[in-house]
Amino acid sequence: MTPSSDKATLSFSDGAPSVELPIYKGSVGPDVIDIRKLYAQTGKFTYDPGFLSTASCNSAITYIDGDKGELLYRGYPIEQIAVHCDYLETCYLILYGELPDAAQKAAFTARITQHTMVHEQMQFFLRGFRRDAHPMAVLTGLVGAMSAFYPDSINVNDPHQRDISAIRLIAKMPTLVAMAYKYNAGQPYMYPQNKLSYAANYMRMMFATPCDDYVPNPVIERALDRIFILHADHEQNASTSTVRLCASSGTNPFAAIAAGVACLWGPAHGGANEACLNMLDEIQAQGGVASIGKFIEQVKDKNSSVRLMGFGHRVYKNYDPRAKLMRETCHEVLDALGLHDDPLFKLAMTLEKIALEDDYFIQRKLYPNVDFYSGIVQKAIGIPVSLFTANFALARTVGWIAQLNEMLTDPEYKIGRPRQLFTGAARRDVKPMAQRG
Repeated sequence: MTPSSDKATLSFSDGAPSVELPIYKGSVGPDVIDIRKLYAQTGKFTYDPGFLSTASCNSAITYIDGDKGELLYRGYPIEQIAVHCDYLETCYLILYGELPDAAQKAAFTARITQHTMVHEQMQFFLRGFRRDAHPMAVLTGLVGAMSAFYPDSINVNDPHQRDISAIRLIAKMPTLVAMAYKYNAGQPYMYPQNKLSYAANYMRMMFATPCDDYVPNPVIERALDRIFILHADHEQNASTSTVRLCASSGTNPFAAIAAGVACLWGPAHGGANEACLNMLDEIQAQGGVASIGKFIEQVKDKNSSVRLMGFGHRVYKNYDPRAKLMRETCHEVLDALGLHDDPLFKLAMTLEKIALEDDYFIQRKLYPNVDFYSGIVQKAIGIPVSLFTANFALARTVGWIAQLNEMLTDPEYKIGRPRQLFTGAARRDVKPMAQRG
């Protein structure tokens, strides 16, 4: 952080003396007012539900400008990364701060591919789940259980062990997600094949069987790789903040990432693309394209409980830059698979057209977001809707790890301890039973 010569002065109407607070400047983005000594100087806390106006840390990984519709990984625009890099290059960038050269990429890819298998006994652990368990419930358990299966890399304070756990998590997450899917489908697990790319290997583990191998379509392979890139990190969102808060206690990396997976499951966060496809299914069940006008009327009705999923974004007040890239990929996949005339995808494209042309949506900046397009792509590829959020967790794992490492190497890092505005009963005495009521 760069200290500014400017100061913020906080004055009080009750006659208490004013307080000067330091201001820090980031490389880009808003300045921050340092309130760390506020309680010691005034006996007062700040109040910020959801931490929407509070910088909980300093970070050099990801930057978002919601008004401009800008997303940077280590300073590189997402539009350039998604076009010129693959997912493992992006992982290297997010973890180590710079894009790899050819030798570094080859070495990093080799490290990842050497760790794609999981401990064989994890299959027995998996059998404890019901067959119809949601994949996110299964994945939360499997990731947390890695601390039991890989006890040689659980010391969060050892940089070498953290590096090993990072490689293991990135390498094994596709295997774990595919295992969760195969278990739910009642099919045998497929072992990874390290000659394939990261995305192609994942697709094969998902869709191959011992009696029928799966050869990934290059268009689908690129589409899935792009989905992973676009979801690799996204600043201090709910799941990333959860990972940081969890790791601040000194717990092991696998437990912290499992906490991130659990947080991501929420429909307001990682579950948004699953909610979007469920919305499309509901419209389809009510009449498809013919009923879309009625659905739009309900969305515009303030008294209606109908919600439009997959449109607009809490952070981006402009068009989500990831959505532009995912829109291209979405149409490429639908073209390659000949699905533009499929009723569900026809419905999705009709909804997209309305949102991009209707003044109601334009004025409110309810543009289709990345969840809308990535959900359509995954559905087209053949990935079950219940697995969408697990794929998101797979992609976001590298961001969580990088954020965890950054926090632990920050000399100002402390265990998280938010404060509260207490509104309950003041101190009172317990009355005998006969006097209560």
